[in-house]
Amino acid sequence: MSDNAPNRETHGFQAEVKQLLQLMIHSMYSNKEVFLRELVSNASDALDTLRFQAVADDSLFEKDPDLAIWIEVDADNRTVSIADNGIGMNRDEVIDRIGTIAKSGTRAFLDSLSGDQKKDAHLIGQFGVGFYSSFIVADRVTVTTRKAGEQTGIRWESDGGGEYTLEELARPGRGTEVTLHLREGEDEFLEPVRLRHLIERYSDHIAFPIKMRTEGDADEEKAGDWEQVNRGAPLWARPKSDIDEDEYKAFYKHVGHDFDDPLTWTHNKVEGSQEYTSLLYIPKRAPFDMFDPQRQSHGVKLYVQRVFIMDDAEQLMPRYLRFVRGIIDSNDLPLNVSRELLQSNRVIDRIRAGSVKKLLGLLEDMAEKRPEDYAAFWSEFGPVLKEGVVEDGDNREVIAKLIRASSTHDDDPAQKVSLSDYVARMQPGQEKIYYHTAESLAAAKNSPHLEVFRKKGIEVLLLTDRVDEWVMAHLTEFEGKAFQSVAKGALDLGEAETDEEKAEQEKLENESRDLLERLKAALGETVGEVRVTHRLTDSPACLVADEAGLSAHLERILKEAGQSIPMGSKAHLEVNPTHPLVKRMDGETDDDRFGEWAHLLHEQAVLAEGGELDDPATFVRRMNQMLLSLSGDGGNRDGAAA
Repeated sequence: MSDNAPNRETHGFQAEVKQLLQLMIHSMYSNKEVFLRELVSNASDALDTLRFQAVADDSLFEKDPDLAIWIEVDADNRTVSIADNGIGMNRDEVIDRIGTIAKSGTRAFLDSLSGDQKKDAHLIGQFGVGFYSSFIVADRVTVTTRKAGEQTGIRWESDGGGEYTLEELARPGRGTEVTLHLREGEDEFLEPVRLRHLIERYSDHIAFPIKMRTEGDADEEKAGDWEQVNRGAPLWARPKSDIDEDEYKAFYKHVGHDFDDPLTWTHNKVEGSQEYTSLLYIPKRAPFDMFDPQRQSHGVKLYVQRVFIMDDAEQLMPRYLRFVRGIIDSNDLPLNVSRELLQSNRVIDRIRAGSVKKLLGLLEDMAEKRPEDYAAFWSEFGPVLKEGVVEDGDNREVIAKLIRASSTHDDDPAQKVSLSDYVARMQPGQEKIYYHTAESLAAAKNSPHLEVFRKKGIEVLLLTDRVDEWVMAHLTEFEGKAFQSVAKGALDLGEAETDEEKAEQEKLENESRDLLERLKAALGETVGEVRVTHRLTDSPACLVADEAGLSAHLERILKEAGQSIPMGSKAHLEVNPTHPLVKRMDGETDDDRFGEWAHLLHEQAVLAEGGELDDPATFVRRMNQMLLSLSGDGGNRDGAAA
């Protein structure tokens, strides 16, 4: 709706913006200074965008090619202004970028926040505070902007409540100016010395001049001249010996839009047949929308001869390394390079291969020399890195060495084992690497499939990430040892099984033939084969998939994703003839009662693997009937049904 001013419109904030603003204002009081870093970064991005677009259309410079950022303090009016002569915004862009949060997953992000101020501040930092950080220190924010090449400017203003105003205006210069009307108690940011210190600390690496007035009274007829307060040279172009750790961390927060320090980084300059510089970071924590297919990642920025070309250049980094942040600056690409050109460019292919090799080497070094840091990395990014087993055949062996998994040999859920460690402590005569996939660690640890392995002291890897079924279909061996799911195919423990045990197994199979035939007749097409188990020592039965079939866990994942299950062989029922329940069934002469017990046995096997029953009510009836039968009630069916 419009208010009293002729050109002014009043709009309501998107609901998510209102919630995020309130959380920022009340949760980030201990990190107030972040607003300056964020606004300077936004100004730098606007300058980068203008410089790139002007490669194709230099009229966008409007006879003003000297790009810069200006910061000015007005102590009398209690304002701080951050201005740039970058690309600017038109009306629609102002509404899209400030009136709403145009980012996938925003609702899920806000739902994840709690009332814990410390936690909220951390999560907001992961989300990226951006322009909205202005309201941490300001009770009113005014933005004036004009897009390069257009005639009319826009004024945006809000007090951070439920509304903002828009007004068209004449603005002679292109670019954007953000004016913060500071809250009471924020006088520290009216001190130019304080702002200079923050620029040196957080924004010294910005590749454009950041200017402030020289000391003096700006209201006098001869105000202080503008002077540059940052180095203004791209940090990645400087020698590594000239860059300290704090500068690397500050640059990461700029390029990665992150609140935390990075976990580690690698800075490399390649010369020879091709020339490029890379500065790549591994974050400390995963973003909340890591697995959102529509996420707008900050990713890796591409520069050509120090000119920004594009953000999140996906051709520079495979998807399984999508958590990596940083820049790659090439001297061999044209300035007018497009995303389409990048898709079939040999220079890009070589840069990508070299960068991936550096990153995997960085992870290998961390795993060897800083195992605690690597454990922290794996807990955040392990499921993503494992995707590389499928996507990157050239580096599959290296990625396999970086994999960590829970194991039956460790009670601590945080303790993970590498595949190399597993192979080094395999039992004599053991030829396979055994693993089990499940929905959770508790479900994996308590699976009946592990019983014989615990009895013989054979280690089993416990895999609980959704991606594991997909990964293990492609990771067939490691250091000459084949992988074997404990829930698929016939079980062969090799030399771990003695001649005496083999003879006992054969005897059980011979003695149980009639029982197996009765079970198969009762269950019909519900199962494939019914056979004596090699796996179980304590449980009465379990379900086993064919070697090439889908595991029960994968079937559940596909169903939850709305995918149809491919037609194929049904799971086989393996029975433990030594279990008291199975012995009791074997002695049952009533065929109807035996059939009920057979179905109950099958349903228990489904539940033991975390599956869902097609008819839970019938299962309950059968369970009640069994309990009544065992209590000596004679199995009164009417009573059981009741």
